Parts: sequence; C-alpha cells; structure tokens
Amino acid sequence: MQILRGTKDILNDEIIFWRHIYDTALKVCSLYNYHEIQTPILELTSLFTRSIGNDTDIVNKEMYSFTDQGQRNITLRPEGTASIARSFITNKLYINNSSNKFWYLGPMFRYERPQSGRQRQFHQLGVECLGSAEPIADAEVIRIATKILHQLKLTNYKLEINSIGNLEERQQYQLELLMYLEKYKNDLDQDSQKRLENNPLRILDSKYAKTQEILQQAPILRMYLGKESKHHFDTLCDYLNSMNIKYNINEKLVRGLDYYNYTAFEIKCNELGSQDTVCGGGRYDYLIKSLGGPDTASVGWAMGIERLLLIINNRFQPIQIKPDIYIATKGMEAKLNIWPTLNLLEENNIPFELDLQNNSFQKQLKRANKLGLSICLLIGEDEIRNNNITIKYLKERKQKIISLNELIQEIQKYSKTYQQTLTIHR
Repeated sequence: MQILRGTKDILNDEIIFWRHIYDTALKVCSLYNYHEIQTPILELTSLFTRSIGNDTDIVNKEMYSFTDQGQRNITLRPEGTASIARSFITNKLYINNSSNKFWYLGPMFRYERPQSGRQRQFHQLGVECLGSAEPIADAEVIRIATKILHQLKLTNYKLEINSIGNLEERQQYQLELLMYLEKYKNDLDQDSQKRLENNPLRILDSKYAKTQEILQQAPILRMYLGKESKHHFDTLCDYLNSMNIKYNINEKLVRGLDYYNYTAFEIKCNELGSQDTVCGGGRYDYLIKSLGGPDTASVGWAMGIERLLLIINNRFQPIQIKPDIYIATKGMEAKLNIWPTLNLLEENNIPFELDLQNNSFQKQLKRANKLGLSICLLIGEDEIRNNNITIKYLKERKQKIISLNELIQEIQKYSKTYQQTLTIHR
C-alpha cells in the first residue's frame, strides 16, 4: 500500500514540532483573548463557491469535491475562514458578543502540485477577529502573527501590506487594468492570459518576469481608492509604526480570494525559496453577510504549518519525554501482579516501558540497555514470593532488592544523584 501523493505521515520524531507550534499559538492567542475553535473538515461545496469565488483557482482547479450518498455536494475544506464564518452564522455567535475572536489549527485540502512546503493535505494555523471594522483590529491580528513567529524564533521575515479597497473601487480599477493589458495580451504568460477573462487582478501576482515587466507601467490600484479606504489603510500604517512593526507597501499584493476588502497582507521568509509566504490574510467585511449572516466586519490570517516547520526545525531543540525505567517480568504470576507497581509510577508521573514479550530476563535486560534506559525493575517468582522488587541500575551495573513502598523514593533519589553526576562531569 502506498500513501497518496501530496499527503504525509507525521511520525513520532516530528510530532514534537507540531505540538510546539500548537502550544505557542495557544499561549499567544490566549493572551489576546482569542478562543480555539474546531470546524468540520467536510462542508457543503456551496460554502466555498459563494465565499472564495467561482473565478478563483481554488474553486476551479483545486477543491476536492464529491457527491455523498444523500446526493449532497460536499467539499473537503480548502481553507479555514469560510468555515469560521459559517460556524459564526450556524451557532448564532453574534447574539451575545459584539466581537468574536477565534483561532484554529487543522488540515486543509487542495489538489496542487506537491513540492517542498506544499502538500495536497496541508495544515493551517489561523486567527479570525469577527465584529470590528476598525483598523486597530487589523493591527492586532498582524501583531499576533508577528508574536507567534518571534516565539518560534523566526525573525528573518518581511511583512508586506496593501489596500485593495472595496468592491466598487476594485471593479473600476479592474476595467482600467484590462484596457491597459489588452494590448499586451499575446505577451503575457499563459495563466495571465486566462485570468484576463475571469480574474484580472490575480495577474498582479504573476511570477513571470515578462508579465511583471509589462505591469511596471500598469495603472495602480491605490489611485482608485476612495477616502474611506485610504483612511483605513493610513490608520493601520500608523498603528504598525507605533508598535515598531516593520512593513513594506506592496501595491501588487491582492491575495487570491474574492472575499477580501481594504487590508491585504503577507508575511514572507526568504529561507523558503519561491514558496516564501508563511502567512497571508486580510479584511473581509462582507463575507458573513454574503453567506446569510448579519453584517459583520472581520479580519484574519492563516499560516502554513508545513512551511513553518521547514524553518523552525533548525531553531528548536525539542524536549522529548522518554522513559528511564524498564519493567521486566518473568512468569504469569509476575505479570498478574505487576499492576500495583504501574499504579505507583502512574501516580507519580514517572514514564516507563513495560516489556510486552515473553522473553527471558537476559533478553529483556538486553533490550533495556539497547534503549539506553537507566533503571530496570525485575519482577519474577522470587520477588512475588517475598513481596519485593529487584531494581537494577543499568549504567552502574549494580542492583538491590527493595520493597514496593520504597520504590518511588529510591527512583527519585537515584534520579537526583544521577543528574548531579552529569552536572559535575559537564
């Protein structure tokens, strides 16, 4: 059996890094009173066609969609924001709170060409602030993103921001952009030629040098922004300046989702090569209303976990909880009487490994040594008969017989002495 292309098993030596990201996000988001939320992986397809947009690559090319046995059109979620908006409406979270703050971490699915940092099942950490139209909400979510990155010891990044205005301003700009690009149609890359028909703003994101050269003289979106859009963006910049958060204004930054308005931003890291965006987000004031909910201004972002992992693996040395005690038994009577010993270890939070094979003491001791453990507890016929335990110190090659009541004190005394010995030798 082969694993599906674009998916990946997360094994025990990697899961510690995932847990570190989760714990970091929990710590930072809790400081800002953002609450964790989990939404279903499966949603109705219409949720994404109505929110992300029919003319986007995600909807047209990348979604995993199917018809279930109830003849419903179902999609594996390709991103998190639409599901949060749907949950906000479904659970009527707007009734008791004027502002709702959420964060999430979970798998998303897109049929893309797999490469480093990009999988078909990938994971996103996201933050959503629902209920505030003020630029200070934009500033807060950006600050949370930078705090999480700093906690993960990722400081070599750059923040790019832009204002994409409201729908009317973008439509007016789009007409001007189309008029300009029409005379260069045959010189554009193939993807950009297709986008002329259905999503011209995405041409601004083209990675092709020739297309970017053509765009040098193209109309600029900023020239079509109204007073309110400019004020919102200028105020956000004032907030970022006051927080000493460095940023660059990228007037070609538009993001690939239809629901954005006003603020759009990305955080990039040059350690990742061409796939350098680790975080992207923006404001989506009209999304919830378009899905049948109340008029709710919102802003948020998402980080790609796989891309984060490519960076933090070199910055974080995980502390893994490994057992230091091996429990070897001999005979059925010993196996039946092992549980009081395990209870003591459990109650005192002492990790251990119980041998699950029916091997001799010699083979069990060999395995304990191979695992690099320090203590082996031997329980056989003699120990059962005399109601005691043989404790063998593997590194010192010595052993002693103790009662069950002495076990925890003996382990703790040995651990303290062993740590002091290590400190002296260092």
